[in-house]
Amino acid sequence: MALSMARPWKHPDSGFFWFRKRVPDDLKAIVGKREERFSLGTREPQEAKRLHAIKLAEIEERWANLRRGKRALTSEEIAHQAHEIGSDVRRHLSANPHQTLLWDIEVGASLWAKPTIFSLDVMQPLPKELAAKMDQRSLCFDLVDERLKAAGLSAEAGDRQRIAEATSMELQRVAQEHHAYLRGLSLPNPPSALGIISPVAAAAPLPFEEVIKGWLSEKKPIKKTEYVWRRVMKELSEHLGHDDVRRIRSEDLISWKAALLAKGLKAKTIRDGKLAPVRAILQWATDNRKIPVNPGTRVNIDLKARSSEKRRGYNDDEAKIILSAARKEKEPYRRWAPWVCAYTGARIAEVCQLRREDIRKIDGIYCIAFAAEAGSLKNVNSERVVPIHSALKSEGFLKFVETVKSGPLFSDLLPDRFNSRGGTGAKALSKWIRLLGLTDKRISPNHSWRHRLKTLGRRHGLAGDIMDAMTGHGRKTVADTYGEFPPEAMMRELSKIPILHLPK
Repeated sequence: MALSMARPWKHPDSGFFWFRKRVPDDLKAIVGKREERFSLGTREPQEAKRLHAIKLAEIEERWANLRRGKRALTSEEIAHQAHEIGSDVRRHLSANPHQTLLWDIEVGASLWAKPTIFSLDVMQPLPKELAAKMDQRSLCFDLVDERLKAAGLSAEAGDRQRIAEATSMELQRVAQEHHAYLRGLSLPNPPSALGIISPVAAAAPLPFEEVIKGWLSEKKPIKKTEYVWRRVMKELSEHLGHDDVRRIRSEDLISWKAALLAKGLKAKTIRDGKLAPVRAILQWATDNRKIPVNPGTRVNIDLKARSSEKRRGYNDDEAKIILSAARKEKEPYRRWAPWVCAYTGARIAEVCQLRREDIRKIDGIYCIAFAAEAGSLKNVNSERVVPIHSALKSEGFLKFVETVKSGPLFSDLLPDRFNSRGGTGAKALSKWIRLLGLTDKRISPNHSWRHRLKTLGRRHGLAGDIMDAMTGHGRKTVADTYGEFPPEAMMRELSKIPILHLPK
């Protein structure tokens, strides 16, 4: 019988919850066992869920690192490992608040300074200063080796040294905080050269709003992004029960991730719509020295692609159903937006915000210009020009354009709260297409046109770089960034896609 791995397992005799997860076949020889199994040390269901989520993330991170083997670590990974060591020591001291930390602050401040050269007789004891340094360095390396083993990392000697040095800075800070606690004293700021945030400053709350405002002033996102990301940060605050950025730990974000999964959110939604915004805002706080390390750096979620969920493009029959229905519609956006999407592969929001002045002749060829002046675009590659396919011309799209004197082509679409016709049109067209009977969950009512055009491009041999330029996808090589994409070249390729003949 298959073992359930999705939640804690309650031991039938003791009542304690356990963690159980099979070791993947490719890692059994390295891990040395078939199953990860241990007690979570609690009989409380909610606490068991929280601890299970934390341990699951740790184990999956370790397995991912084991698969990657020995490699050079990034500066971000080194900072993360040192931070986790410091967090472990803090947790230990929190549980034992009156314990003395065996760390000499005076020695620790210069632990990795260039050593003094001693002339030693092998029978003589080491000088006291050097012996203390060697003891504290040894402690750092022991903690690093223990952490690397737990994380499944096989680090190069140089990276091991760098983590040890970063760990000493974490321990120096922990020791300063703990000594101050034991003596009832406050400490001056530690030397800025160490890059350490003082315990006094670290204790001061850092509200979410302060960090959000800083991120907004620098990144200047569109209004919709600001609205959505603020909402995500509010959701996180509600889960945590506070809005202090300095109190956020990796375990908090892992617990939040588990809670979102328990609510039924899809892994991709959690990764892209929840964790990504939080990580980005916390990274701004890290880059601007508000917090020492980004607690969200290594918090992610595994996406397992399933054939039943993989997004696909419209096939010919499905495209015919939509385009035939659109032909009968009177509202301009329903009549023309699906047709434009079908023969340009454009995003629905880009189409719905088109203006009369965006349809023009360039080098004698009628084109659609997707421009930032019409409304927000996804990225820099989205600003582009696409020739008008002959199917659109024969359908009468240019005649419709001539009926609009200036401004939005689809004035029947009211802008949403972010002043975007694209948002309104996307929702309305999605519902309309579903009502036509296209209920396959692998179809994204508006985005499947982009998948379809890519498929047609491969089927009919369109040049890949021109195909990407038309759909607004990023350039794959440096060579692709050279030169321009003339309308005649794009028209030559676009003409290879045949007209889809609809039933009369």
